[in-house]
Amino acid sequence: MWYVSTRGMAPRVDFEGALFSGYAPDGGLFMPEELPQLGRETLRQWSALSYPSLVAELCALFIGPELIPRDDLNDLIQRAFRRFRHREVVHLSRLRDGLNVLELWHGATYAFKDLSLSCTAQFLQYFLQKRGKHVTVVVGTSGDTGSAAIESVREAKNVGIIVLLPQGHCTKIQERQMTTVLEENVHVFGVEGNSDELDEPIKAVFADVAFVKKHNLMSLNSINWSRVLVQMAHHFFAYFQCVPSLDMHPLPTVEVVVPTGAAGNLAAGCIAQKMGLPVHLVAAVNCNDIIHRAVQRGDFSLSEAVKPTFASAMDIQVPYNMERVFWLLSGSDCQMTRGLMEQFERTQNVRLPEELQSKLSAAVTSESVSDETILQTMARCWEENQSLLCPHTAVAVSYHYQQMLRQTPSPPRCCLAPASAAKFPEAVVAAGLSPETPAEILALELKETRCTPMRKSDDWTVMLRDTIEDMGRRWRATS
Repeated sequence: MWYVSTRGMAPRVDFEGALFSGYAPDGGLFMPEELPQLGRETLRQWSALSYPSLVAELCALFIGPELIPRDDLNDLIQRAFRRFRHREVVHLSRLRDGLNVLELWHGATYAFKDLSLSCTAQFLQYFLQKRGKHVTVVVGTSGDTGSAAIESVREAKNVGIIVLLPQGHCTKIQERQMTTVLEENVHVFGVEGNSDELDEPIKAVFADVAFVKKHNLMSLNSINWSRVLVQMAHHFFAYFQCVPSLDMHPLPTVEVVVPTGAAGNLAAGCIAQKMGLPVHLVAAVNCNDIIHRAVQRGDFSLSEAVKPTFASAMDIQVPYNMERVFWLLSGSDCQMTRGLMEQFERTQNVRLPEELQSKLSAAVTSESVSDETILQTMARCWEENQSLLCPHTAVAVSYHYQQMLRQTPSPPRCCLAPASAAKFPEAVVAAGLSPETPAEILALELKETRCTPMRKSDDWTVMLRDTIEDMGRRWRATS
């Protein structure tokens, strides 16, 4: 299995190359050169699998046995999910009036990113140990990615991690999950800016190819192919849990509602669709609605500013994984994808070609949800089911409630739940409800914290480069 850049100007790489690269050298994102097609018989066999076994089957299709033999791959996946609190790893909650909520948040940091990052960290360490190498991971986070990335590598001998978080734009719990980790291989910056602004110094550092090579730098943001690969399992598992029967011809469709910011889960769903999984995708966003505007009318352009919302992890203006979606739906048209994305980077304003927009709106439905609707949805779900939703899950569930109002026949529907309500007590209180906080989250309040401020007046790129060099020196001194 080979991987190519969406922009078509970089050499193809194998899974190991894609894992360690993040962005392709031409600024594009890596995608499989060919997608395996899954028939009815494969889907029937997979429908009986547990979530970890499903992840292993999917990974085996995209990682050659010459890179990770199948027995090793199975061991890595089992190890990745060892610390999850639910025996099924993910859990489908069947609630009133056909509301299905797939809980993806039973990992260490109570967010869906634990699923893909715990696997990605296992793959990283497997190759690093084999090659006797060290990497420094640089992550920009809008909330959950940073803590999940830290948890996945916090004691790894051959991985250092630097996280940039937007000070005051995450919840207190999200911040503390990052700043209370005091291991030597972890460094956290609190940036005086939003999550789009903190991506700038990261991009600047990664643009220096010699520096990246010298320090073995990589990113674990959702641009990393390995994360998208594991996230495909959410869609397969949701389908198998909600499909009424696999004996019907053609196979029934299931609607998967994806609350999304950077569009990683959405790209994963589009790939699953292309492989033959009969899902219809709904992209559910908050009022930072670039994905919604792109689906509805081909308007892929930045708003004047990011609007802070209760669904803060989705307060994103640049959904970089849409590049993968455009490439996929355009029939792997690298030239068109490169032209679109370079224009977007230059002008922050793109009108999608008519044919692409029509393919996008056929593959994906979308909705944009206000803060008021988020809180109303949280309150209604509690009243009807005694089930607390996080504000991001509420963005998805509000679509279900809207469809019920319309009373039009629809396929079975599954709403992805990316985080536990326990991480967002401020939103729970704003919805007029009482937070339920697990003991391990309460304990964060009492822990020592460590975080370096990046102020507006500082040169963020220089600070980041200095920290990377310092981490490299320390690793060389101890190895």
